[in-house]
Amino acid sequence: MTTMQDREKGFEAKFALDAELKFKAEARRNRLLGLWAAGLLNKADPEAYATEIITIDLAATGHEDVARKIKADFDAAGVLKSEDEIRLRMMEFLAQAIEQVQNN
Repeated sequence: MTTMQDREKGFEAKFALDAELKFKAEARRNRLLGLWAAGLLNKADPEAYATEIITIDLAATGHEDVARKIKADFDAAGVLKSEDEIRLRMMEFLAQAIEQVQNN
């Protein structure tokens, strides 16, 4: 019985670690995305905008809220970027974020 309990604890630990790494990678992705968008929007405080993007993603399930927020801000500022371009950057930044989280 001990072997089965040990395996179960191992699976639970791996699941918790994977969930933690996913959370960290997504938060880092949102920070990178926020900094990128802040640069295009000429924000005076890029870090504050990046924090706002992170917070928006935490407030709702899924990532579409982030893409919609940035697209709305781009439209209001006259930045010509499509939602597809924003989503592409999200994927690129997620790949960078995963690599950074795994290397730390």
